[in-house]
Amino acid sequence: MKEIRIGILGFGTVGAGVVEGIQKNGALMAERTGIHPVVVKIADLDMTTDRGIALPEGVLTTDAMSVIADENIDLIVELIGGTTIARTFMLEALKLGKPVITANKALLADHGEELYQTARDNHTGIYYEAAVGGGIPILRSQRAGLVGNQIESIYGILNGTCNYILTRMEREGLPFDEILADAQQLGYAETPPDLDIDGVDTAHKAVILASMAYGAPVPMDACPVQGIRGLADQEISNADELGYRIKLLAIIKGNAGEVELSVEPAFVPKTHMIASVDDAFNAVFVKGDMVGDTMYYGRGAGRSPTGSAVIGDIMEAAADKLHGIGTPVSVTMMLQKDELKYGSPANIEKRCYIRLSLLDRPESMDKVTEILGRHHIGIASVTQKQGPKKGYASVVVLTHKAKEAEFVAAIDEINVLKVSDADPIRMRIEDFE
Repeated sequence: MKEIRIGILGFGTVGAGVVEGIQKNGALMAERTGIHPVVVKIADLDMTTDRGIALPEGVLTTDAMSVIADENIDLIVELIGGTTIARTFMLEALKLGKPVITANKALLADHGEELYQTARDNHTGIYYEAAVGGGIPILRSQRAGLVGNQIESIYGILNGTCNYILTRMEREGLPFDEILADAQQLGYAETPPDLDIDGVDTAHKAVILASMAYGAPVPMDACPVQGIRGLADQEISNADELGYRIKLLAIIKGNAGEVELSVEPAFVPKTHMIASVDDAFNAVFVKGDMVGDTMYYGRGAGRSPTGSAVIGDIMEAAADKLHGIGTPVSVTMMLQKDELKYGSPANIEKRCYIRLSLLDRPESMDKVTEILGRHHIGIASVTQKQGPKKGYASVVVLTHKAKEAEFVAAIDEINVLKVSDADPIRMRIEDFE
């Protein structure tokens, strides 16, 4: 039986979940793997809060650097969060040749290339399953079960807060702001909730998924981001009537040697598997050239699910270290290529839902149709209802595929028409072709 000695930086929700899981199932892990995990030190500035976990005397400290430098500690678990001091601590550990396990998606999204290269230069590893999808083993699936596949596309529901809000808006017909306030009271959403509802948290995870799928660190500025802030309940009900549900999607595709990625709310057909994902659950739908369609589903956050993913990484890192693996696949897959080519967001082809508020006169829609036609945007269907304002009609247009640049130009022209009393609402329709 081999013993692996662990130092943990950060004893918040996830850190407590990791320690709890090791205390609960450490013997089981030892039986299964022949490796006995032992938490030797935990660094956190808060020495007094009761986490509901009994620790031996001397385990808890405020000095993170002493944990990193301790020669009796084999690997470091970084659960501090943020992109400043966490980066410093991770680099220090890697330079000492110590494997680092992290759940820090923002740090990997912003500084991944530096961190992966430092790990490779020092013949050690970074393990980060918990950074994407919480308890869902999506990254391990990519680098193990799907390693023989070219990844054609990835679609992800990667933020439980947004999915919870969208689910309740659909079920209960309540406005966005009211449900957001409930989500904050229940602990699903942070205060302020910007990273969640503006799509940034999803984008962090999307670039990590894309980096592994296509072999080089993807910068955040390669991923256009649109969140769900202020989404109107009218869009929710219209989607339902048209046979769709709205989901905040990370969309990643490999196309003719270029990577296309974005984060945006999208109309998803009710018949597709990913449309059935409700509440705070996450799901990732991956298409490989050999395996075809696969989907991974589970809780994307929380003390126990995320702690489970971190523990999985601890045991993988321990096995790699004991067997002298050096730089693991979790690093080498991120550094296969010097750079990637990215498709211009303006050239991305998509279908769209467009909602207009137009003067209830025949010439109003004629003008809109003329503008769409000049921009090569074909109309698949038009639905008209009486609008909330007297004399105006609510018109919903579903389009055929066209380039994003053409949609932007057309909407700019429609915005200045005197037949409209509000800016058009436009959202992507994703058919998973």
